[in-house]
Amino acid sequence: MSTQPTDPGRVLLVNKPLRWTSFDVVNKLRYKLKTKKVGHAGTLDPLATGLLIVCVGRMTKRIEEFMAQEKEYTGTFVIGQTTPSFDLETEVSEKKDISAITTDRIHDTARSFLGKIQQLPPQHSAIRIGGKRAYEFARAGKSIELTPREIEIKAFDITHVQLPAVGFRIVCSKGTYIRSIARDFGEALQTGAYLAELCRTRIGEFRLTDALTVEEIGPLPQPVADPEA
Repeated sequence: MSTQPTDPGRVLLVNKPLRWTSFDVVNKLRYKLKTKKVGHAGTLDPLATGLLIVCVGRMTKRIEEFMAQEKEYTGTFVIGQTTPSFDLETEVSEKKDISAITTDRIHDTARSFLGKIQQLPPQHSAIRIGGKRAYEFARAGKSIELTPREIEIKAFDITHVQLPAVGFRIVCSKGTYIRSIARDFGEALQTGAYLAELCRTRIGEFRLTDALTVEEIGPLPQPVADPEA
């Protein structure tokens, strides 16, 4: 029987704070845990908060598995206004009258998004184009052609309406951009809209209520002897 220590790795549930990038979280945990083998399972934009799954050691092999699971988000759209990035990364560029918008129309529009739909990713996204991120082109003022992709909206609940703010809860498949839903939701209402707040509350069975801040995460456990090694 071998007593060779083996590190099973860890899956960390992190509550990402506002304005941190997902890489900021990974970088700080690499330093804190004193290991380079750290990766996240699905980017959260700097202006989004909530659940970020971080894999350490051998668990990095399961990143794709976690990324494929459905996601749940809560947040707020602002209707009657648009921004180039579909969120608050850029300033409001257009305003429209929303006096004719009713709560019933907002609920009906949300229901129209349910099921499998084609979604065009935002120009300000982390998609790689020729080795660069799409947002790098967008921030340089360059427009690039992106391809629509099939996504699935499993739930789209309107949680409150206090115009121009509209609260929502969305359950969706991998690859869904909530900023693009904001754009498309605004176009369906013929008023425009942008994403004002976003929080990821669930990835598969992992929930934000079980997540820790980076400061709360403790050191890695010591490797244990593997009798099968």
